[in-house]
Amino acid sequence: MFLAERKRGFSPLKMTDLTSWAIIPLLLGSVGVYSLYRLLQRLRSSAYVQGAVVVITGATSGLGKECAKVFYSAGSQLVLCGRNEERLDDLVRELGRMRKGSIQTHKPHKVIFDLSDVEAVDSASHEILNNVGKVDILINNAGISYRGNILKTKVSVDRMIMDINYFGPVALTKALLPSMIKNGRGHIVVISSVQGKISIPFRSAYAASKHATQAFFDCLRAEMAATEIEVTVVNPGYIKTNLSMNAVTDDGSIYGVMDQNTAEGRSAEDVAQIVLRAVGERKKEVLVAGLVPTLAVYLRTISPKLFFAIMAARAKKERKLKNA
Repeated sequence: MFLAERKRGFSPLKMTDLTSWAIIPLLLGSVGVYSLYRLLQRLRSSAYVQGAVVVITGATSGLGKECAKVFYSAGSQLVLCGRNEERLDDLVRELGRMRKGSIQTHKPHKVIFDLSDVEAVDSASHEILNNVGKVDILINNAGISYRGNILKTKVSVDRMIMDINYFGPVALTKALLPSMIKNGRGHIVVISSVQGKISIPFRSAYAASKHATQAFFDCLRAEMAATEIEVTVVNPGYIKTNLSMNAVTDDGSIYGVMDQNTAEGRSAEDVAQIVLRAVGERKKEVLVAGLVPTLAVYLRTISPKLFFAIMAARAKKERKLKNA
């Protein structure tokens, strides 16, 4: 019988054939469920930021400016913070000229203050609450970078960088947090860095400030777990902005050089979109870096001895380049 069927061009249906055919609808169904899940997640994220009062520090340039654009387009009510009133005015006009979609947009408020001045931060927090009544989302973005040799770096430079990158965000967060708790809702976001996870040579002051930032907001997240306050830490790698151009050196002067890694970094527009999604999805932490920096973060924990050797070799290479 079997031989006759083979001769007539027939073959018995195998179990593997049945399994293969059964997998196809299962895969299609899984893709459909996942697509529906992502759609619901996007809708939920959009609803989370739409109409929310969002405070952004360092809003006049780089990542802060791009965050202002994406949150404005998402329908958030912005409070733009910076030291330069003219540049804040320019940003408000630029946002007003942006193409309007179906989502209702709101005219931004602006608050001018120096984040490194703790007293100014306290006054600014009162001004923010007087202007908009509440803060739903605070994006601590303002910061300054550093390039220098530890032995040559003045302590005043270390203090300045800590004031801007650490004490400023901490002071503003502490000033606005009680009102968030009172309102029963709040989201604290801090733009840290991969260097909040690992340290690289000739970035000591910057890496130290970002390590401190990471530690503080990790503690804040734990302490706020019993409340409706969310905490998100975003750790980008290199972003194509003027961060290295505006970095300070060991004597406090401006570095004024666009590093190659920075020039080849991820666009600020892309990172801003990632920040928007991270906030909307209420993620605890996001690492926005390429393969090598990401591996370095894990290598520091898994094999610290190897990591230290790599960093020592990097320091030696950079020292040779500078001497040349």
